[in-house]
Amino acid sequence: MTAPLDMIARQQPLSSEFGYRSTAAEVIADTDLAGRTAIVTGGYSGLGLETVRALADAGVRVIVPARRVDAAQKALDGIAEAEVRGADLSDLESVAAFTQSVRRDGQPIDLVLNVAGIMATPFGHTAQGFESQFGTNHLGHFALVGGVADLLSDRARVVSYSSGGHFRSPVRFDDIDFETTPYDPWVAYGQSKTANALFAVGLARRGAERGILAFSVHPGGIMTELQRHVPREELLSRGWIDEDGTPNPRFKTPAEGASTGLWAATATELAERSGAYCEDCSIKGIVAPDHSDMTTGGVKEWAIDPEAAERLWALSVSRTGVDAFA
Repeated sequence: MTAPLDMIARQQPLSSEFGYRSTAAEVIADTDLAGRTAIVTGGYSGLGLETVRALADAGVRVIVPARRVDAAQKALDGIAEAEVRGADLSDLESVAAFTQSVRRDGQPIDLVLNVAGIMATPFGHTAQGFESQFGTNHLGHFALVGGVADLLSDRARVVSYSSGGHFRSPVRFDDIDFETTPYDPWVAYGQSKTANALFAVGLARRGAERGILAFSVHPGGIMTELQRHVPREELLSRGWIDEDGTPNPRFKTPAEGASTGLWAATATELAERSGAYCEDCSIKGIVAPDHSDMTTGGVKEWAIDPEAAERLWALSVSRTGVDAFA
């Protein structure tokens, strides 16, 4: 699987004035966002909460879809620009109800940041019967963006949160739901994160005529609720925490982890790079097929391959019944 030259060109290394330890607030400090509207999934904890805070401080009205509405309202208390609405990404009917409510408002949407996700969960299924990580991390967001597509403003940006975990697996088109092969929680996570990146590639092509840009981002290693399904023994063996439970000092803070998503959502230097995979407020290029060290950064070609993106798009339309960009 080899990405065509246009995607290879878009994925050429690109640096910015920001970097590994830049924060969300620093990235958008000089960007005029007043009067804009954003949707931020996962916007009431971890990276999502920091994203909402930074956007609200910049004058953005932020709609936060939340499975736990009460918890979201409590976490966002005091952020006047944030509005919580019920939505469960693991249930396509719930996502449809959310997008219908947004469409009823009729307010143009300028930014969508798909921050929410689950990681290395026990084997399970979404409400519609899909493997839980693929169904929640990818299909839920696919349906959400598709459901508000007509409201996306000219030059809107959609940012999908991928991960260095995409190194673990391409999309396993022959057995996405682990029906014929043993379930591996990390392979399932990797597949879903590759799908997040491919969604940006597919959306970049479809949104181009309207000026809509799409990107995927790896936020970096951050200790948040995302690790709740990883046993303590595994966190120790991976070096993510020490015996006292202190996170590895290389991990970013949530505010630092939120920076790349906001850079992708606002950076002018990315205007010709729609579809690219970003990290550390930069683009680090493509890594070799046999490269396995996630700490070096970079992206596997299988996560930016337009043919795989088109195959995934067709499958996602079939599973969700949503194809607003047709």
